[in-house]
Amino acid sequence: MRVVVQRVTEASVTVDGEITGQIGPGLLVLAGFTHADTAAELDWMARKLVQLRIFSDADDKMNLSVQDTGGDLLVVSQFTLLADARKGTRPSYIQAAPPPVAIPLYEEFVRQLQALLGRPVATGRFGADMKVRLLNDGPVTIILER
Repeated sequence: MRVVVQRVTEASVTVDGEITGQIGPGLLVLAGFTHADTAAELDWMARKLVQLRIFSDADDKMNLSVQDTGGDLLVVSQFTLLADARKGTRPSYIQAAPPPVAIPLYEEFVRQLQALLGRPVATGRFGADMKVRLLNDGPVTIILER
């Protein structure tokens, strides 16, 4: 599992002209799943994300999490995060889980995040051609793997 986490002041996802997910201050999470991912990886990543201290405290130190600030989460599936471009010029996506495997992982990941935060998590639409708009805050962008 690989995720790209971006601290944002706002973000949204649009599919076919319709906004499917939209947040204010919080985290935009682009998530890619492998065919080897299990509940253990989902649990680790969900806990890491809600506890990741990348928001500023009163002393302007990155010392607060999205859980501490009450910020929002927008989770977007992105299989291209698993691209392997070491050879040639056309990336291979062999490590990315196929939809029958990835969809349940994605849905469970979102459920775990909602349970940890105690509130809804905004999402894109799995497998759709999505347009993601964001205003990166900082900029702060972190890559996590498990």
